[in-house]
Amino acid sequence: MRYLIKFAYDGTGFIGWQKQKEGRSIQQVMEAALAEFCSSPGTIVAAGRTDARVHALAQYAHFEYEGKMTMAQILKAFRRWLPDDIKVEQIWQVGPELSARYQAYERSYRYILSKDRTPFNRNFAGFIPHLKIRLQPMQQAALRLLGKHDFSSFGRLNPEVPNHICEIKELSVAEAEEAFIFQVRADRFLHNMVRRIVGTLVNISHFDLNPDTIARILAECCPRQNLVTTAPAEGLFLVDVKYPAELLDGRATCKLSDIRKR
Repeated sequence: MRYLIKFAYDGTGFIGWQKQKEGRSIQQVMEAALAEFCSSPGTIVAAGRTDARVHALAQYAHFEYEGKMTMAQILKAFRRWLPDDIKVEQIWQVGPELSARYQAYERSYRYILSKDRTPFNRNFAGFIPHLKIRLQPMQQAALRLLGKHDFSSFGRLNPEVPNHICEIKELSVAEAEEAFIFQVRADRFLHNMVRRIVGTLVNISHFDLNPDTIARILAECCPRQNLVTTAPAEGLFLVDVKYPAELLDGRATCKLSDIRKR
């Protein structure tokens, strides 16, 4: 039986989602927890592979489980065996056609860029010192990134991903008292794409460049751009993943918050 879970994590103490030969990964820790209550544990497949120190407010993954535990019991088991920096919040019983990775049609990220680094935000906000960061130039340049484009210039070079066409459906920049907040929603993202967009918008602000500089960067389709820099990982949060309604509508589900109310 296939199950889909929604979960959150603090990425500070991880090398990223994907398990590797060395280092503590989110996938490794979650599969170890699954093995504690599943007689034949397999791979947990996530909607996306976040990097080291990147966080998730709403990540999704699927796995196979053939035991007798109910969904409520599975949630409780994950809560028992997972460390405090990972929390499973909801579970669905889904069909075998649902892949957490390949059926996701939209993902949303938030980036928090702090105006100052403090002992209390250093793990949950990016900070780029010595640059003149202003809201309006970043907002104007961000508008040029909306829509469907070849984002080769904004993704880290990866020969295994030949398709670099993405459609950004939302890209907003807001200013709070202590930080700039970037919201990005798209059908798909290239590796490091959100962080490289943030770094580029910051550079456009600092160097007082015309917002149409974005058009030139896009047209060059080259990841080796002087103006395209990668913002720090700590400020990035995966905030939502969308799946076709027909794959989830009517499916049995259970929330951790509902269990607590019982």
